[in-house]
Amino acid sequence: MKLDYSREELFRSHEYSAPQIEAGHRLHGGFLADGRYVPPRALLREAAIEAWTEQLRARGGDLLRADSSLLAGVRYPSAGQQKLLLLEGLGQTFWNALTITGEIEARGRLLAEMEFPELQDALVEDVSHMGLGHLNRGLLEAHGIDEGGEPQKGIGGHDVMWFAVRDLAFGETDYPHPEVPESIARPERDAPRIPEISRAHERLVDFLCNLLLIEFRAERIFSLTEELLRDPELFPARRAEAVQAAEIVNRIRADEEIHVRSLRLYLGELRSLTFRARDGDTLPGAEVVDQLWEGVVQWATLEQPKLQAEQQRRLLSERIRAHPEAERVQREFDALEDQ
Repeated sequence: MKLDYSREELFRSHEYSAPQIEAGHRLHGGFLADGRYVPPRALLREAAIEAWTEQLRARGGDLLRADSSLLAGVRYPSAGQQKLLLLEGLGQTFWNALTITGEIEARGRLLAEMEFPELQDALVEDVSHMGLGHLNRGLLEAHGIDEGGEPQKGIGGHDVMWFAVRDLAFGETDYPHPEVPESIARPERDAPRIPEISRAHERLVDFLCNLLLIEFRAERIFSLTEELLRDPELFPARRAEAVQAAEIVNRIRADEEIHVRSLRLYLGELRSLTFRARDGDTLPGAEVVDQLWEGVVQWATLEQPKLQAEQQRRLLSERIRAHPEAERVQREFDALEDQ
């Protein structure tokens, strides 16, 4: 079983019969001879993730036990509320959501440009034959390019794919560019959560936890977006384009499955290992990962949704007030709120 991969191997893509071109944009990935879409840089990366997963399970570990159902709580605006806004000619909220998603994806390219500390320096066991040992050997770089593309080559990643989804569904609009949140991750605290280990390595593990929660949030966005795009009552003048946009969302989902599996792998590997403590003692990896993961989950499921809902409720009330039948629309809108 092959467990060691070079950067060049992890970046290798399939031989495509046709590139992915949508809404005038050259996008990453491509299509095989049978018409099936295949993500970029997946020829050996998927096999590597499977091999490292098999190795982890063989020694009694497993992938981090978590999935996007963590974020299955109240959503504001709800799918029904988004549909009502679109039916009432108030599509700016959905247009903004697609735009902001693309802008946030573009920031993910920082993964390809940042320098990360070597986890080997913080761990007792040898990680050179694990996924963790390849984070700085191409894995995080490939993840970042998936998100933000290769602009120097004119190839868009998930950022431009979301813009293509938006443009196919809406066509030309005069909506102003929305304000993009500075960050959708949990705000970093000055004080360390796990002072027994180095701050740099704590931040890296916390970063991986936040990144996985962001990927889970993206999965929820996929479902809502596809539901709206495929709804026959919406985008009546651009039905074919909206359906095509939904297909692009499915391609992004296929790309992101690699990210979710790999992040669950990294955190699962860390849980099975041993951290070196500052005082010369050791600390079980499960303690480190579980404490940081629980903090991220609390933020994403309890704290952040409340803050977002309060902000969105004020903003959407202002937009609805511009509608000629504002009272009726607001009443129907409120009735569709998730409880």
